[in-house]
Amino acid sequence: MQNSLLARYSGAVPRYTSYPTAPHFHEGINPGVYADWLGSITGDQRLSLYLHIPYCDRLCWFCACHTKHTLKYEPITIYLESLKKEIAAVGGLVSQDALVSAVHFGGGSPTMLRPEDLIGLMAALREAFHFAEDVEISVEMDPNDLDEPRYDALAAIGMTRASLGVQDFHPEVQRAINRIQTFDHTKSVVDAVRARGVHSVNCDILYGLPHQTEETLAETVRDILSLAPDRIALFGYAHVPWMKKHQTMIRQEVLPGIEARFAQMNLAARMLVEAGYEPVGIDHFARPTDSMAVAQREGRLRRNFQGYTDDTAEALIGLGASSIGQLPQGYVQNMPATGEYQRMADNGGLAVVRGVAVTDDDRMRRRVIEEIMCRFELSFDALRQEFGTAVEEIVREARAFAQSNQDDICRLDGDRFVVTEAGRPFARTIAAVFDSYLSNGKGRHSIAV
Repeated sequence: MQNSLLARYSGAVPRYTSYPTAPHFHEGINPGVYADWLGSITGDQRLSLYLHIPYCDRLCWFCACHTKHTLKYEPITIYLESLKKEIAAVGGLVSQDALVSAVHFGGGSPTMLRPEDLIGLMAALREAFHFAEDVEISVEMDPNDLDEPRYDALAAIGMTRASLGVQDFHPEVQRAINRIQTFDHTKSVVDAVRARGVHSVNCDILYGLPHQTEETLAETVRDILSLAPDRIALFGYAHVPWMKKHQTMIRQEVLPGIEARFAQMNLAARMLVEAGYEPVGIDHFARPTDSMAVAQREGRLRRNFQGYTDDTAEALIGLGASSIGQLPQGYVQNMPATGEYQRMADNGGLAVVRGVAVTDDDRMRRRVIEEIMCRFELSFDALRQEFGTAVEEIVREARAFAQSNQDDICRLDGDRFVVTEAGRPFARTIAAVFDSYLSNGKGRHSIAV
């Protein structure tokens, strides 16, 4: 039964960190449109900021992020000057009464920044935007970048959450993905940030990696659990060499097959739940007291380009090359090419090159997809209260799919559409049923499990 479900529901579908998804962005959303959208943000709205640092001092072959390898610091120095110009330009268009409730430094490797540059970047943000007193500041960290001055700089900018990529501690797996990172080194990072008052630590684990087995993954999970992180993300490796050429360094024949991937996912998830972590959405786990677990229980969990979040901000502003933003009117993306991004930021401040304005139908389907991905169910009554009679076509689609499905991955329960336990691993595939853009063939996606 399990193998037949895998065969039917593990095909390539979007990750649904947005709707419409990124392949449907277009060049009609330009800096002028973006400036208008920013100008409409009101003082009573909350903002979330994402800053992208597109540089690494080593290139991990599994990575699908927009980043480039550099052993010189000069390109980073030049990039930061352009980034500060974009920060100033965007901040000048947004109401100064709008409070920033969250800041996320991603990449690439934000921890490559020199201590003085990290502090200077935060100063530029605080000059351009109005920060809430309880602002959450999270940083993606590469343990190999870190030293005592950098730890102190992270404390100085007020980092509240540290996110560490681990992937797998097994040496053969690490060699195959070009990411050498020992457990002892990782533990030293966790100890150092906690000693400086960081209240939340997240660790990322990947399954489906080259040479990975259930045994090597179980070893990694046990090591991670010994660090007692507050959150754990359990992601499936997305092999997309047509998008990321460096992934061609990973040979297809040493990757686990779909059945092996599914077994790895289930094993790791079971170990995390048995250790007391609560499952959050399709791929996160959190301690019961963590704000993300609380948000899940209270129905406040959300999904955006950073994945699952308990951030309640009405607008996510992306800053830096390739960054994606989400505003009430729609989505925007900055120029991905670093050199061209810098030219645009230096000349006008705004570097948006594409995006999409959302329609009323998009908003309804986005809500449906988010409910499936975050809560594994739809309340038809709640949808009607939010969208009125316009939602009835989507309600009919949900009823028809549940009634026609013979595999018990979803069912109707009164006025609710419910994803069953058997269907939860295939939530992305179920969500895709409500994606009105998917049939046009734009974009290639990773497998759903």
